[in-house]
Amino acid sequence: MFSISKETLRINGEIRAREVRVTDAQGEQLGIMSTRDALRKAEEAHLDLVEVAPKAKPPVCRIMDFGKYRYEQQKREKEAKKKQKVISVKEVKLRPGIETHDFNFKVKNAMRFIAEGNKVKATIMFRGRELSHPEMGKELLLKVAEAMKDAVTVEREPKLEGKNMIMILAPKVQTKGGNTNAKN
Repeated sequence: MFSISKETLRINGEIRAREVRVTDAQGEQLGIMSTRDALRKAEEAHLDLVEVAPKAKPPVCRIMDFGKYRYEQQKREKEAKKKQKVISVKEVKLRPGIETHDFNFKVKNAMRFIAEGNKVKATIMFRGRELSHPEMGKELLLKVAEAMKDAVTVEREPKLEGKNMIMILAPKVQTKGGNTNAKN
């Protein structure tokens, strides 16, 4: 179909130009004529006169069913919105002294988030004296990344921010062959 500028469209009586270049509903050029004559032609066809290129000299107008055009445009936008994939960031919070079972449970949840197509923000929360040993938190985050290495890529390496150490993991992008890291 044809493209119309996203600015607010002027239709029928809103068109201010004295002369306009007119195309009919089938896309054929009707030539340059006065706005009054163009409006008359649109009314005869029981359609609207829509200014599609207001910055052109003279402005270009098209004779079309404006209501139908707007409906189809909204339908296309809605369809495009359906096809979009919204990626959210899910958070898994850990502590430096976490036990094995709790660690495995957190990794399992993170894997579920990755399987859903979301990114995972792994956070180590330090309290009190734990902050004097940030290397323990970094080891723990690297252990999380190692446990999930088949399904994720590390988008952001572990970094200390205040009393928290944060690492962001993203799902691995599948190639068409299905093998994500082919080594030849």
